[in-house]
Amino acid sequence: MSPSTSISPFSKAVVNAMRKLYPESLADKSFDNTGLLLEAPYDPNQNLNDSVLITTDLTKAVADEAIARRDSIIVTYHPIIFRGLKSITLQDPQQTSLLRLAQAGISVYSPHTAVDAVPGGMADWLCDIVCGFIGSKEKPQLLGIKESSSLSKFYSLDVKYPQPSLGSVGKESEFPHTREAIHPSPAPVPAGFEGAGAGRIVTFGTAQDLSVLIERIGEATGWPGAISVAIPQGATIQSMKIRTVGVCPGSGGSVIMKSSGELPDLLFTGELSHHEALAAIERGSAVITLFHSNTERGYLQNVLSKKLADVIVEELGDSCRVPAESLVAVSQADRDPYGVVVLGDRVQG
Repeated sequence: MSPSTSISPFSKAVVNAMRKLYPESLADKSFDNTGLLLEAPYDPNQNLNDSVLITTDLTKAVADEAIARRDSIIVTYHPIIFRGLKSITLQDPQQTSLLRLAQAGISVYSPHTAVDAVPGGMADWLCDIVCGFIGSKEKPQLLGIKESSSLSKFYSLDVKYPQPSLGSVGKESEFPHTREAIHPSPAPVPAGFEGAGAGRIVTFGTAQDLSVLIERIGEATGWPGAISVAIPQGATIQSMKIRTVGVCPGSGGSVIMKSSGELPDLLFTGELSHHEALAAIERGSAVITLFHSNTERGYLQNVLSKKLADVIVEELGDSCRVPAESLVAVSQADRDPYGVVVLGDRVQG
């Protein structure tokens, strides 16, 4: 039987499920490229599994993983295609991954900023972190490399994220607060997604200690090897009080820094440029960054994966042939390109 001119029924169910959970109309089309990026023709002779692999970035390692697992489709948070392509060749490593996936019959879907924008999405997950909804006092098992030499290497520590709530907007908190989108999504907003938009501003009823917020972020993100913090000169972490927090997954400069009015007391995001961070602390604000994708990966692992499995089951109905927990897997090869190297006993003092 020759390949058809459409993706597999399972992959189609995954795409429909993602569009229900994270409508593509909520993505920022001014720069983003969301949707079905690679539609691999369905060939039943390839015997792919009814499974989807979730990743933050579609790298060669993740493509290898999906091909070895025989997944039908990859959901990659970041689009592997951002701009128009004039050719697709084997000379470009990323294009090579796309060609290999197409050959294997594996499709690729990217939701990106639609996941950020929806109520209960990635931005609200970060709000939940600073508001104390998500966290574990138990430090998780570190799965990174540790050497007993004088140079102890902790590169891209892989950690087991604590299990979060599935979005706690409107829930009672021991730290009363309000939250709203920094840049509300333009009308018309799909029914059920009122309040969507880029970034969030959290306003606490009572100012919080910066040191306490750092502790909450450490707990919720699996106690990473380090957290980057910038504060105004002359201030200390122990002395700073935080009433407002600007939150944005990934690279938050264009969302938080361009917000109307004064900057929030704290900017919490994946990364800011040197000049953005400098401008923030010169205006009296503090900054916390975690590396770009470390503000995103935990949501994919513990929230999106579970929501997606449930909606896929609804989409498939009686044709669902495997348990919900077997439909969705989170990539084991995915990691942030940056890591932390701890210099061990070379550090003096």
